[in-house]
Amino acid sequence: MATGWNFHELYLWHDTGNAASIHPAGLTIEPGEHAENAATKRRFRNLLEVSGLLDQLAVLPSVPIDEGDLALFHTGDYIARIKEASAGRGGDASHLTPFGPGSYEIARLAVGGTTAVIEAVVTGRVRNGYALVRPPGHHAERERGLGFCLFGNVPIAIMKARAAHKLGRVAVVDWDVHHGNGTQQAFYEDPETLTISLHQDGLFPLESGSLAERGAGAGQGFNINLPLPAGSGVGAYEAAFERLVVPALRRFRPDLIVVCSGFDASALDPLGRMMLHSDGYRSLTRLLMEAADDLCGGRIAMSHEGGYSASYVPYCGLAVMEQLSGIRTSVVDPFLGSFSRYPGQDLQPHQDDVIRAALPMLSGL
Repeated sequence: MATGWNFHELYLWHDTGNAASIHPAGLTIEPGEHAENAATKRRFRNLLEVSGLLDQLAVLPSVPIDEGDLALFHTGDYIARIKEASAGRGGDASHLTPFGPGSYEIARLAVGGTTAVIEAVVTGRVRNGYALVRPPGHHAERERGLGFCLFGNVPIAIMKARAAHKLGRVAVVDWDVHHGNGTQQAFYEDPETLTISLHQDGLFPLESGSLAERGAGAGQGFNINLPLPAGSGVGAYEAAFERLVVPALRRFRPDLIVVCSGFDASALDPLGRMMLHSDGYRSLTRLLMEAADDLCGGRIAMSHEGGYSASYVPYCGLAVMEQLSGIRTSVVDPFLGSFSRYPGQDLQPHQDDVIRAALPMLSGL
């Protein structure tokens, strides 16, 4: 079975305006390029084409999403505010989440792209798939956007698939370098959704994503956070997957695994301080695929989140797509030789301590 692929040119037209990385321009902040811009996504897609892999993927058009679908997660007031501002000159969904004219419609399209991939995987049209969407979604909360995210792409797509296809247990694995606070909020009291976020400790949102955040009510124990120390490399991430993530998946036994796929834990990212490289992401994908083969017929759906190195995101993305599809191209990551030899790529004792502290969470599943 083919690997599914969703992309639309309009994703690149979402306008975050001028900024100094994340801060809006002013008299003491010279205008420049916003960190969340179209280049990383465009270059990811372009490298897939150059590699020849793009032609071997199953193209999945976005599923139309209306306000009722957005309201599966978001409040009516929030949806109306984004829609009104988008119809004018744009605005800010909350702190440091700018958007331009038409971004409401583009964000709906992004939700629809994630929905298309999840639906295609659930219905068996494809074995697995990737939605290269923009704007991202894992920080968006019920009543506000946050961290460049307007709407909760993954939560809404899961909720919509549950309503349409009687989808059962879902596990969400978020390897973005920032905590997946919005996805956590969406399913915090839901025992049918296991949410796992691996992220740099204390990075964003501040004071979010601690080990103590375990879910509430019926969902108690079904939310797992692993705040890894800055400087963690492939060894720490592989250990976390082998000792915590995969065992949690095996205990939970999901019908579908969804990945919030951010590439900002890479060694070249300007907004994170981790050291993953393309083979690291390839390895994490392999571990998830092996678990999915045993648990849910190989069903994995990925939705793009962060990643702000225009030079390096494409190679990380290509590695993931090669692993998902089982097709190795002739493209060689030119950075891999250096990044793989960085001191500290192996699991360090202080990183091991954090993983060990998280292992008791497995008993709650």
